Amino acid sequence: EKHMDDYKVDFHIHTTASDGLATPTEVVKRASELGYDIIAITDHDNTDGLEEARVAGEALEMKVVPGIEIAVVTESGKGLHMLGYNIDKDNEELKSFLSCMICRRKTRNEQLFKVLQEMGYDISEKDIDVGKNEFIGKPLIARAMVRKGYVSDEKQAFGREILGSPRCREVKKVKPLAGEAIDIILKAGGTPVLAHPIQTRGIGKTGSEEFFRNMDKIICGLKKQGLKGVECFHPDQDFDQSMRFIDMAEKYHLHITRGSDFHGKDFADADKTANER
Repeated sequence: EKHMDDYKVDFHIHTTASDGLATPTEVVKRASELGYDIIAITDHDNTDGLEEARVAGEALEMKVVPGIEIAVVTESGKGLHMLGYNIDKDNEELKSFLSCMICRRKTRNEQLFKVLQEMGYDISEKDIDVGKNEFIGKPLIARAMVRKGYVSDEKQAFGREILGSPRCREVKKVKPLAGEAIDIILKAGGTPVLAHPIQTRGIGKTGSEEFFRNMDKIICGLKKQGLKGVECFHPDQDFDQSMRFIDMAEKYHLHITRGSDFHGKDFADADKTANER
């Protein structure tokens, strides 16, 4: 019988169903070759890759957890990401919630293309290499800018001159409240987990005592709204930070999860987290 630490898992993976570069089948196949025991597919705001991943998982006898990642805000306006695991993708409330998210993203993208045009970048929806599900996120816009020769790489596209500029950053999609997303995940039979807490902005210098104090308050509040876990291991979180989040998870009786937040082409290149380094 395996001890929990012996399981090779990754509970945070993106595919071509949102802004990843590998198809769900490619991810599952590679994870199987690499000896993973369990993986979760967690594309942004949609469940379009889950059926393909499930079929691949069954064929390869690999456990694939159906998941999702939703960008949310707290009541005080702090941006977070909520992961949902073991969701029923056919749940009606989840489906209507996600169709509303698609509309919001579309509106945001139309505004963003307008700003980019005004900034002198001739870029529009027709330039985006969309997958079969029409998802357009900022990484896809950045890739299109590289293809068109406006920038040398995606990092430059996200820099302060372009997508990171105040004008582009002002264009935001209306995000649901954290409590609303938690509720939807629970109604769809899922387990809501807070993604990469270290990425939270506006609560003090990242990793400072003030930051951890405020993060504790946020997690306490989310627990009251139904939160079930915290992504304690993530490539952006070093060992000490991971330990701080584990302390919080244990204090509030929450699950501890690990994810690479993979967006690439070959799953063998998934970033390591503090417990693997």
